[in-house]
Amino acid sequence: MIRIYLFLSLTVSTVSFSQKAETMKKITSYYTFTTHYITIDNQEIAYVKEGKGKQTIVFIHGLSSNADAWSRNIEYLKEKYICVALDLPGFGKSSKRAPAYTPTYFAEIVAKLIDKLKLKNVIVAGHSMGGQTAIKVALNHPKKLQKLILIAPAGIEEFSDKQAILMKNAVTAEVVSNTTNEQIDRNYLLNFFKLPEEAQSMISDRKKIKQASDFSEYCTAVAKSIAGMLDDPIHTQLDQLFIQTLVIFGENDNLIPNKYLNPSLTTALVGGVAKEKIKNSSLHFVFESGHFVQFEKPKEVNRIITTWLEEK
Repeated sequence: MIRIYLFLSLTVSTVSFSQKAETMKKITSYYTFTTHYITIDNQEIAYVKEGKGKQTIVFIHGLSSNADAWSRNIEYLKEKYICVALDLPGFGKSSKRAPAYTPTYFAEIVAKLIDKLKLKNVIVAGHSMGGQTAIKVALNHPKKLQKLILIAPAGIEEFSDKQAILMKNAVTAEVVSNTTNEQIDRNYLLNFFKLPEEAQSMISDRKKIKQASDFSEYCTAVAKSIAGMLDDPIHTQLDQLFIQTLVIFGENDNLIPNKYLNPSLTTALVGGVAKEKIKNSSLHFVFESGHFVQFEKPKEVNRIITTWLEEK
């Protein structure tokens, strides 16, 4: 039971329905903003694009989440910035079967999305697994972005080979498939300091996914993405980041660090590692907020982002 809570709850799980016309019609209302589609390397990538401004923020969601996870940020930030949030392959409304589920592969999709949409003056923002992916974008395509925003990023915390094997064995597609509704409720609670009412629709969507025709592909994507994060680390490359970087953590993050595998670590210590190793970085903690800090405390996070972006 503990293994399911810890490893399956790296971030929130949201809806992932089949691509049938009638099913797509049902899912449309779950995304706050209009969904667009673009083909990248034979993958159908869903994304939202809102707002206006001279700079563009590209948002990358976390494990088993989707573009709508950023809705409470886009609603505010679109007044000053062009906001683009995508569904990574395997999640949301994007193609469910991908050739890889690693931060490096996801980073290539993001880089090609930036090119295909001809986005200019780009800031890349990533949450959790999306944070690790965002770091890969900055490392592998430094000329494509101006600044980097990391929100409760995965990849800063280190795991031994033994711990990595334990995590991979703990989260298989079968384990994800067998998650009960009660476990889903408990998993979501771990993502927040205080569960916001707005998160109830996410919980409902996560339960509905079990009846979707592509549920098995979703389960595979979750399991392989966890393995991908472990096999494609970035903690040894942080000192290679020279881009201006903003790091935000919820002060009460229950998922980073892993409380059972690294009990001596705290969120403050993980944040401190990021601040020390990423030379040109700023670190902020949001009071009374958990792992999904940008959704739980959007006003505070939006304020921190806009203030930081407006600095010279």
